[in-house]
Amino acid sequence: MIGIYLCDDEDVIRRQIQTALERKIFMENYDMEVVCAAAGARELLDAVENGKQGVYFLDVELKDGEWDGFLLGRELRRQDPHGTLVYITGHEDLAWRTFQYHLEAFDYIVKEPEQIGPSVSRCLEEIHTRLIAERQSPTERFTLRTDEMARHIPLRDILFFETASAPHHIFLHTPGSRMDFLGSLNELETRLGNQFIRTHRAYLVAADKIEAVDWKHNKLWAGGHECLLSRAGKAKLRKIMGEKP
Repeated sequence: MIGIYLCDDEDVIRRQIQTALERKIFMENYDMEVVCAAAGARELLDAVENGKQGVYFLDVELKDGEWDGFLLGRELRRQDPHGTLVYITGHEDLAWRTFQYHLEAFDYIVKEPEQIGPSVSRCLEEIHTRLIAERQSPTERFTLRTDEMARHIPLRDILFFETASAPHHIFLHTPGSRMDFLGSLNELETRLGNQFIRTHRAYLVAADKIEAVDWKHNKLWAGGHECLLSRAGKAKLRKIMGEKP
């Protein structure tokens, strides 16, 4: 059962969204349930089940003391990195702010009285389709935590990990980004298994992303990036590639 959580401080809007969600769940017989329809952030957070992936419909312009929709979304991301966030807003131009908070919102629903019910229904249908697809073909993900934030990156998108100059800091490289987080290559090597190869004390490289190897000059390339290759890394890599020492 997938839990759905709703937070909006406008009573009429909240009831309208809850009704649309429950009607869609009933009509389609989804394995979902509206667990909480709250007017405030703390009520919703108290209802969230730790360790379970949820779906969250959040009011952007929430007025609840220190809380607004973005801060609530950030806290939910911390507790449920793989949860689905949907924002409800009276001002569509506020949607861009979710990028400032790295919230990876699934959708935005504008508070138009005649459209909000159908919009919620369509959105829930799309979420259900995506969640079913993920269950059938699960994507392995790496969860990266920085301060109070959590981001999840599909393993297939990661090129390599590299030690940073700052102590205990690691760079995670994807084709279009480099992210800094606290960690240890030794721990990552153990955790990620054979999908990644420790080619050097400072590099942990995705095995399927290695494009070329320069054995003579102790280098290799992954996603166009140059990485170092140690003697131990060479031996490990030759074994995997079936080449003679």
